[in-house]
Amino acid sequence: MFIIEPHIHMYSRTTDDYQAMFAAGIRACVEPSFWLGSHRRHAGTFFDYFENILTFEPTRSERFGIDHFAAVAYNPKEAENKTLVDEVLAGIGAYLDHPRCVAMGEIGFNNLNDAEYYCFTRQLAIAKERGLPVIIHISHYRKPECLDWILRGFDEVKPDQRLIYLDHNTEDTIARALSQTDCWCGLTVYPISKLDPARVSAIIRQHGSERIIVSGSADWGISDPVSLVKVIARLRADGHPESTIQRIAFDNPNTFYSQSPNWRPPPHPTPPPPPLPPP
Repeated sequence: MFIIEPHIHMYSRTTDDYQAMFAAGIRACVEPSFWLGSHRRHAGTFFDYFENILTFEPTRSERFGIDHFAAVAYNPKEAENKTLVDEVLAGIGAYLDHPRCVAMGEIGFNNLNDAEYYCFTRQLAIAKERGLPVIIHISHYRKPECLDWILRGFDEVKPDQRLIYLDHNTEDTIARALSQTDCWCGLTVYPISKLDPARVSAIIRQHGSERIIVSGSADWGISDPVSLVKVIARLRADGHPESTIQRIAFDNPNTFYSQSPNWRPPPHPTPPPPPLPPP
């Protein structure tokens, strides 16, 4: 089975993780821009980071048989510095045009305030103008309230919601996200603030899999680069049909990212080279 990991932060992961992902069946991944552990003070540090995930990371992943794409954006956790937001967005176009960029993201909210809303709607408008897919980050906490802010932004900017991957839903938001939007709705397997495989399986049982995208969103924290594979195993153990498992493993993320002309994962990726002999 060809598995797509649709949201993972490989900048923070090791080459061992790439090897584990390949061994588990993952053959393509998408890396949205994220917070690097401290707030950046200069636009150039954002641009250097964008360059890294668009150029170096695909080269690193290729060595392990995984096709790597990226999404570029100003992260919501740093959005309260409006001057820096404006500087970064003034120069972000070249990175959105990069052949390895398949979306703008992740944008969204952290503390739920007007500064974050400004950053969110500006980027949503940029993506709309360019016809780009968008990855939206629902905040770790106060998720129902965060969804209210997001829907307010949709009312203002009026994006094509079929181009939006609304990520980090839980039981508190998934019903509204599916019924009140046309977005693809993400479920994230991540300890503490998100879901585990059993909860994902239950949500899919209740709400179906037609517009559901599942990811591990692995990053600096306690997280697992093969969480999606564990969800697939749980779905199979819980008796979900193979059509559902195929949607979650490949069809849904492939359909979403295929809205970008830059999304071209190879149907038969090259296997990783043999390991180098010890010195």
